[in-house]
Amino acid sequence: MSPQSSSDPRGTVETVFRMESPRIIAGVTRIVRDVGIAEELAQDALVAALEQWPRDGVPGNPGAWLMTAARRRAVDLVRRRENYARKLQEIGRSLETALPFEEPADPEDIDDDLLRLVFTTCHPVLSAEARVALTLRLLGGLTTAEIARAFLVPEPTIAQRIVRAKRTLATKNVAFEVPYGAEREARLGDVLDVIYLVFNEGYAATAGDDWVRPGLCEDALRLARVLSGLMPKEPEVHALVSLLEFQTSRTAARTGPSGEPVLLEDQNRRRWNRMLIARGINALARADATRTGAPGPYALQAAIAACHAHAYTYEETDWASIATLYGLLAVRAPSPVVELNRAVAVSRAEGPEPALEIVDALIGEPALRDYHLLPSVRGDLLVRLGRTAEARTEFERATGLARNARERELLTARLRSLPTP
Repeated sequence: MSPQSSSDPRGTVETVFRMESPRIIAGVTRIVRDVGIAEELAQDALVAALEQWPRDGVPGNPGAWLMTAARRRAVDLVRRRENYARKLQEIGRSLETALPFEEPADPEDIDDDLLRLVFTTCHPVLSAEARVALTLRLLGGLTTAEIARAFLVPEPTIAQRIVRAKRTLATKNVAFEVPYGAEREARLGDVLDVIYLVFNEGYAATAGDDWVRPGLCEDALRLARVLSGLMPKEPEVHALVSLLEFQTSRTAARTGPSGEPVLLEDQNRRRWNRMLIARGINALARADATRTGAPGPYALQAAIAACHAHAYTYEETDWASIATLYGLLAVRAPSPVVELNRAVAVSRAEGPEPALEIVDALIGEPALRDYHLLPSVRGDLLVRLGRTAEARTEFERATGLARNARERELLTARLRSLPTP
């Protein structure tokens, strides 16, 4: 991009910063060892760009310009720390020899820093809510207001979570590093879970007026793709990418003209994105190629999604394979929600009676006490068994529990469609 190539320097600054901020923050964190300070220095570089680019023109490599500006500020900060003056001045001099630069001296170093940042924002010392907020802020490039809107949480609440998360990382002296061995395996699970949680909130919103929030899905998929590039030998990373590609491929078919939910069996599969499906297949192949043991939870979920993707009609779905895969998933990563999903697959493969046995065994599960899909699934099974009165009770309960307006409307319509007693 030449200085004259942009007629909107301010827009260029904001666009480039959103794209490059994760790498800038990661690179600066390596110098100052504090993600909170690193973000502030990155913001300082943004302010400098907003002041200079409209006046001097957009530089040829705007991302490198921002990185250089932020790193210079980091070096200055290091030098000002009086308690470590001599040592930090030496560090500052060694860093300064690499400045200024137009291209990063070693792109792999920057990728390493980005990987360290991923593991830092998803550190188990933080709560799940804090991990999500901080990851979206530092790696997703979202503003506090955008995160608050996405999760229907007041903006001050998100701001407090982010501030507390940064403070916790600093006070706990969390190392800016990628762990190894058993710790790395355990932490990687946290990283993948955060990305998946972000995606799920976009795929089927917990509450609010919109059932789908594509922006969150796109952010999660982008983070997963970045992670797969940084960790090409990790099968579960590729598996998560595969799962999200498959799920995202259905986006256009999952809602009607007014934003109402369209269930899987009613979706127009010609609207499924075949390019994303192909990407999902390729990512699953990479997961299989790098795996040395039994498939992990995300590999199993990706295989389930692949079964749906390979069926050109709902009737062609291989429900027997899906039920088997859910059985394996229930062993590998047991949870009441997995069991509920297995019941749905079993109902299609074997009929409603064995499925109802699985669902009835979940009724006392504390985790599903307020989960609207439990009575919803049970209601569907009861309808298929001709037990309409009981089904009506279940759908009434599901409607009362649903927090998302679109899902409530869907359940209300289902309730009205039942035969009058």
